[in-house]
Amino acid sequence: MATRFEMVLCGADEIFLRAAGEEALDEIERLEAQLSFYREGSEINGINARAAREPVQVEPRLFQLLQRAAQLSAETDGAFDVTVAPLLRCWGFVRGTGAMPPPEAIEEARQCVGMSHVLLDEANYTVRFAREGVTLDLGSIGKGYAVERAAQILRDNDIISALIHGGTSSIVAIGCPPDQTSWNVAIRHPLDAAQRLAVVPLRDYALSVSAVHGKAFQADGKRYGHVIDPRTGYPVQGALLCAVLSSSPTDGDALSTAFLVLGEEGARRYCAQHPDVGVLMALEPEETGEVRVVTVNWKQDEHGASF
Repeated sequence: MATRFEMVLCGADEIFLRAAGEEALDEIERLEAQLSFYREGSEINGINARAAREPVQVEPRLFQLLQRAAQLSAETDGAFDVTVAPLLRCWGFVRGTGAMPPPEAIEEARQCVGMSHVLLDEANYTVRFAREGVTLDLGSIGKGYAVERAAQILRDNDIISALIHGGTSSIVAIGCPPDQTSWNVAIRHPLDAAQRLAVVPLRDYALSVSAVHGKAFQADGKRYGHVIDPRTGYPVQGALLCAVLSSSPTDGDALSTAFLVLGEEGARRYCAQHPDVGVLMALEPEETGEVRVVTVNWKQDEHGASF
């Protein structure tokens, strides 16, 4: 998934821990081969190549993931959308660092974006696209899904103390380290890599972080990042970073991107309906030059966080 996955497992039997960890990493490798937008022969690329012409049957767990993606898209009013790839390509963020496209190219790409173009047949586990040009890219949910599956394998092996991360942005904590009450996870400041924005005490919960600074370019004195609003076709403005606490790293991965698009008020609306989700957002500096930080449901408890 173009990133590094790591895990720490605590316990007395090193051989057993290593075997359980390797089993979990093998599952991540399998998911990479299945879900990668960039790997030839992946199941996702097979869907993208054929689904505009015919229904494509997929294995049940992938079908359920696509169903969850559709549900999250609906819950976030389209701010999260796994069909955003045509817009990412239009803006030069697929295998590139970005460039300003003409407005007509943006509008053309936007016509291929939207979960309404993805037809999921639960009776036959098939995927069909309603038009040519629709493209699935699970990059905004895949890492969370991979660490969730890996964590389940560790739990199935009775591991009670572990930390797993994918790219340092999708993190699952199982239990806590010996003689500790939590795993302490730092969130980097979005404008100064040498500073910490927050330290999150994590236990039996997931933390997902998305930021606009991964890929960006300057044009006409304005900065454009790689997180694009699928509804407008333009990169988001105002939000720099979003961290999400949730019980599901799959959901957290998707929501941390969606909240960058929705902004503070959209995140508040979502969390009012989902009190188990906590949000920390870093917004563009105000006149003082300081990044503004807002939190929603971000509280200290047995598995939560403090800011």
